[in-house]
Amino acid sequence: MFFRSRRLITAIIFLLIAALCLFLISRIPSKTVSAAKLYSEPHLILDAGHGGMDGGATAADGTQESLINLQLTQRLESVLLFSGHPAAMTRTDENDLSSPDAGSIKAQKVSDLKNRVALINSMPKSTLISIHQNSLAGNGKVHGAQVFYNTVQPAAKIAECVQRAMNQVINPGNEKNCKAIDSSIYLLKEVTVPAILVECGFLSNKEETRLLCSAEHQKQLAVVIAAGYLQYHTKEG
Repeated sequence: MFFRSRRLITAIIFLLIAALCLFLISRIPSKTVSAAKLYSEPHLILDAGHGGMDGGATAADGTQESLINLQLTQRLESVLLFSGHPAAMTRTDENDLSSPDAGSIKAQKVSDLKNRVALINSMPKSTLISIHQNSLAGNGKVHGAQVFYNTVQPAAKIAECVQRAMNQVINPGNEKNCKAIDSSIYLLKEVTVPAILVECGFLSNKEETRLLCSAEHQKQLAVVIAAGYLQYHTKEG
């Protein structure tokens, strides 16, 4: 079963790469689908973590997580759209979702998270994929991609498929296990839909930061995340 799964992941990845060469995946789309645009259910929602005044984790060279999250999510949206899985996005630019009357930075962060939760929960038959970057202060050697999931099923099964694809392509020799998300993570705790959070790499690792900023690595990550998600649907189908 394991080797059959590996062959399936590999086949999906190669098919996506071949198709995306024709689709000119190197272009980030100038227009992305907003979360207000509803598709026939179930919906797939992509969340580029942070944004606005909240840059998220920051690398030693000043690279901010929020921009990488947005670029990668835009690429993932293109891959999924081409594969027949159109997705809504919680944000399509560098702004966050905070309300105009939110004053302090803390108030903006709280408002942003609450508005994201409300938006996601307004599409009750959706699946959420939230894109983030990791960081571990004081340890520049840790690297690799890891997937977390909330308690709403089938989030755990989707996370397993995405993590398996990540281990095969992104983490060879550095394989990780997907894990249940900590209950302190507000977004995944409060949404009522199956949700996974993908930590695509460590900004505390200089070499991985360089990769995460590169278009080629972002494309690879987008294809692999999509392949894992599609493998879940292939297995279920």
